[in-house]
Amino acid sequence: MADMEKLFAEAAKRGIKIIMDLVINHTSDEHEWFQKSRDPASPYRDYYIWRPGKNGRPPNNWTTFFMGKAWEYDEKSGEYYLHLFDKKQPDLNYKNPKVIEEVKNILRFWLDKGAAGFRCDVINIIYKTSLDDGKKNMTVRGIEHFKSQEGNHAILRELRRDVLDKYDCFTVGETVMVDLDEAKLLCDEKRKELNMLFYFDHLEVDRRVAQFIPKKFRARKLLNVMTKWQRGLDWNAVYLENHDQARIVSHFGAAEKDRAAGKPGKYWKESAKMLALFQLTLRGTPFIYQGQEIGMTNFDFKNINELDDVVSRNLDKLMKKMCIPSFLRWKWIKASSRDNARTPMQWDDSEHAGFSRAKPWLGVNSNYKYINYASQKKDTSSILSFYKELIALRKNNECLVYGDFIPLYGDNRLMVYQRKMPDGADNRETYTVALNFSSRAVRPNKKVSRFLTGDIIVSTTGLSEGLSERKGQLLPWEGILIRSLELI
Repeated sequence: MADMEKLFAEAAKRGIKIIMDLVINHTSDEHEWFQKSRDPASPYRDYYIWRPGKNGRPPNNWTTFFMGKAWEYDEKSGEYYLHLFDKKQPDLNYKNPKVIEEVKNILRFWLDKGAAGFRCDVINIIYKTSLDDGKKNMTVRGIEHFKSQEGNHAILRELRRDVLDKYDCFTVGETVMVDLDEAKLLCDEKRKELNMLFYFDHLEVDRRVAQFIPKKFRARKLLNVMTKWQRGLDWNAVYLENHDQARIVSHFGAAEKDRAAGKPGKYWKESAKMLALFQLTLRGTPFIYQGQEIGMTNFDFKNINELDDVVSRNLDKLMKKMCIPSFLRWKWIKASSRDNARTPMQWDDSEHAGFSRAKPWLGVNSNYKYINYASQKKDTSSILSFYKELIALRKNNECLVYGDFIPLYGDNRLMVYQRKMPDGADNRETYTVALNFSSRAVRPNKKVSRFLTGDIIVSTTGLSEGLSERKGQLLPWEGILIRSLELI
């Protein structure tokens, strides 16, 4: 606790606010509450969801987000407990008012310590309306009984009313399989539930099943999804990476193509900068994941045994039962495993990338001598410097922060959109963003080119001349930001 208190104090001196991760759907099975709840006579019994089996089988047919049955039999209790994730993560029972009061006390504790808010883990599935059997489907069986239930909304409003609104803090919710209508309810300020939320469908535009099993990437599809959210919500949490996703420069970018030992692909830097321009010209609050700002890539795992991620391991077992060849299973899992984002931060080129003097839990990426914070800190052409440049530009730019999002064009490789202040605003600036999501130069057609006139104030390649001066082409993985005074 002393370390945490020091972190709060030192951050405050620097004008930095700490947002904490709040995991209240479940606890560890090693938590004191759960260990006590294993006794049927314990007052903690109803802190979790315990049920007897049915004819030697689990209480219902629900499955987990991690694949497999959502119930685990406990020998000591003689009953099953519910876990929507891993069996070591038993779900709390939000029909028990004592659990809600415990959560309120947790919130007060950390807010009093100095926390400025919370990232609320899987916050739209904490309340289970019933334990009836779920409909048979391809995703998570039983989800209609626990995703975005009215009881869930009521609990969020209670937490706001009784605790959060008494502090100067904010909340951002990780929301599972959320759709736009649900998101509008969760983020409606009049309802007082969440301030903003994370959705996932923009990272699944090239995936068939969640983040796994790829399909062809099309910039047009990504633009369509972003348009839905940019125009559908009053305010967005804008992100491209988190602890559960592949590194974005490996996912949407070019880090993996032509990757060599110790080095990323040929267009690694260009694609990382282009993706930074994409994220930082969207409407909303940007969230940048550790290592994203230096272009950290997916890990060069050699086989499934190097992975600690339970989802990857479970998926491998499932696909094996489906007779999917091992080489294909590994190709898909390696590209999308959550462990890609969980390797140590690459601070410098010293042992363990400067992350720790001890051997880290997961290995350090072999490219850490080439990709690290220290090597980019003073390099004005680095990915890190580019992020700093964009953040500084955005910070003092009303249009890039608050302006409307206007989609203009999208195809397989090219995306073009504008940011413009609403009609009637004093600021008449318009910003046009053009992004090439490919390793080939693209020449926008005449219909698109008419939007790409004006001053190029940012180019990921460093080129400042207009497109007409270079045969109308965007270079491989290039992104440009154009400023004009009126909507063209």
